[in-house]
Amino acid sequence: MAEKLRAARQAADFASDSEKIDGHAGLSDAVGASVRGGDADVRNARIWLQLDKLRPPKLVEPRKRKKKDRHARTRVAFFRYSYYDIAFKYFVEQVLDADYVALPEPTKRTLEQGTRNSNDFVCAPFKHILGDFIDALEAGADVLVQFAGPCRLGYYGELQESILRDMGYEFEMLNFATLTGKPLNEYIGVCKKKINPDLSVAHGVRCMLAVFKMIENLDEANDFYLAHAGFEVEPGSFDRALAAYHDDMRAAVTERDIADAQRRGLDAMKAVPISKPVDPVRVGIVGEYFTAADAASNLGVERKLLGMGVELHRMLNMTNRNLRYNEKNLRAGISDYVKFDMGPTSSMTIAAAKRYAEEGFDGVVHLKSSGCTPEIDCVPVLQRISRDYSIPMLFLSYDSQTSDTGLDTRLEAFYDMIARRKKVLL
Repeated sequence: MAEKLRAARQAADFASDSEKIDGHAGLSDAVGASVRGGDADVRNARIWLQLDKLRPPKLVEPRKRKKKDRHARTRVAFFRYSYYDIAFKYFVEQVLDADYVALPEPTKRTLEQGTRNSNDFVCAPFKHILGDFIDALEAGADVLVQFAGPCRLGYYGELQESILRDMGYEFEMLNFATLTGKPLNEYIGVCKKKINPDLSVAHGVRCMLAVFKMIENLDEANDFYLAHAGFEVEPGSFDRALAAYHDDMRAAVTERDIADAQRRGLDAMKAVPISKPVDPVRVGIVGEYFTAADAASNLGVERKLLGMGVELHRMLNMTNRNLRYNEKNLRAGISDYVKFDMGPTSSMTIAAAKRYAEEGFDGVVHLKSSGCTPEIDCVPVLQRISRDYSIPMLFLSYDSQTSDTGLDTRLEAFYDMIARRKKVLL
């Protein structure tokens, strides 16, 4: 597939450059003079040499990398995804026995790089992830890990690899999406080949179970944070407690460390003074796998709502979507609205919205990337739920041009509406 993409790009470049040569009479004459009397192969080779001189420079020059020491540890990087970098780090260091390349907070340049080197019509998560990979390679990563998404994101790894190689980067891509449904020994074989040939299978499996437990713990702590941080007495106290908890969990090496960090983190957050009304404004968040869970992708919508004094709930996380997911049970609960599997997160989106409506929530916010087909299909169903249960819903769609200003205006209007409505109903 990558070879076909490169061939198509070369053909397009050749056609474009041929037009440029036609506009340069002097160069055309020079090429013609240089090939007179030569055979076709020589002629074509000389023309290509002239065309190469017209090509624009690459956006990113190839990195000069020293020959890798076969005894050196492999440097592995994931893309940025919410707070799960903590679990990714544990996976790389404990399961794969390699060095984890930690990425700092994304900058404006990160998204710009991803957008500049992507097709306009791919979803925003593709651009975010591509920008993350560029940051990772510039930070010295040897291997990039891609697994993203039960949707089209699962197919994007090969295209992202092709784009990055065309940009001149040298790396290995560990794309778990290509191994979905295959036996465990194939996963192990690929990890040994690309990362660590001395990987201990028994140790890796044991640590992988610890990764799963860590993910469950991280989601449990985040659920508590979303439900209570909007009512803190001292501004910023919950954020400080959550950051300390994440640092503690990031330093965990053993299963005991994970359990201890979880206990300390929850105790610290439970000790934060809050002033919570008996019946607070409650909002449920639903939506697309990447955008709804990743603060950098949704422009921090959760913290914006927490700043307004809202109790938040979000069913969508890695625990519920990856570790404990049961499509059959979810669809049984929404059988009045859906008969078939509509896509990767569609059943969870609809089931969560229905549950929030039944539990008397004051509003639901639906988050998705622009052009996300499964979540677009959810919108008419969510509108039906909104009418059936008389619950307001706000639909937010993100692309690489979405601004904080427009988002703030819509969120503030939505909050004012549901807060006034709650007072009237009481």
